[in-house]
Amino acid sequence: MKYYISILLVLGGIYELGAALDAHYYDKTCPQAETIIFKAVRDALARDPKVPARLLRMFFHDCFIRGCDASVLVDSTPSNKAEKDGPPNLSLAAFYVIDAAKTKLEKSCPKTVSCADILAVAARDVVVLSGGPTWRVAAGRKDGKISRANETLNLPSPSSNTSQLIQGFAQRGLSAKDLVALSGGHTLGFSHCSSFEGRLRNFSAAHDTDPTLHPQLAAELKRKCPKPNGDRNAGQFLDSTSSIFDNDYYRRVAGGKGVFISDQSLLGDYRTRWIVEAFARDQGLFFKEFTDSMIRLGNVGVDESGQVRENCRLVN
Repeated sequence: MKYYISILLVLGGIYELGAALDAHYYDKTCPQAETIIFKAVRDALARDPKVPARLLRMFFHDCFIRGCDASVLVDSTPSNKAEKDGPPNLSLAAFYVIDAAKTKLEKSCPKTVSCADILAVAARDVVVLSGGPTWRVAAGRKDGKISRANETLNLPSPSSNTSQLIQGFAQRGLSAKDLVALSGGHTLGFSHCSSFEGRLRNFSAAHDTDPTLHPQLAAELKRKCPKPNGDRNAGQFLDSTSSIFDNDYYRRVAGGKGVFISDQSLLGDYRTRWIVEAFARDQGLFFKEFTDSMIRLGNVGVDESGQVRENCRLVN
């Protein structure tokens, strides 16, 4: 199953920014909250190097459907198929990390810290633990009461083009710069062949292979993803330093070596090309813009009328 980080947008529905979140939200009610979450993430990473990619992707997928309300964490029931069982989310993993943090938080501060806030903090922590920048996570999100698998069908695929992605970001009050900055999450990513093999063979009537794909990378991917392919785990890292949060992803895209169509199209579109090239040159600039965009993303569609789940998998 693939665990790449998809920086994807729902193309239907609008979520507004600007909910009243506060970086000191738990200072009095649960001052140890962030420490508990950090330890749960750190312990999981020590056992599984895929945790950073998985948790960052989980946060993105949560915020893109119904906003950042932890609806992606809810389990299905006999009467409701939840988001995590929607086709694009079947490859999500590492829910146990959020469960572990929640269990400890319920012992220390019962019914206080929302699952949505846990996921937002965990997304920051995996970036930091992978060598990336840090930022203050404003809290006060509430957990949503609705989670529907059919809504995940609105998530575009890795073959989405830049125009589609810009449109989706704009519907959430996010800019083209946010799109490019958040795409940098792919620095921690890996993808199975199914997400990019359409670029390798029978691409179009005029081209067997996607002409925007660097010939060297195309040959490498064809070797890793033969037809037929008996290896279900075959795939490709999305940059050459996949366990380190850095700007190598942008250097690869700038060199024609983006794995997904959605990655490489950022270089081909005049609205985003200059940002890709700037981030490829300047890692510090990328880090600054990434943190700013993560803060804005974390405020998309925030539910202030929801609840604080006692179990992140179950609506109270």
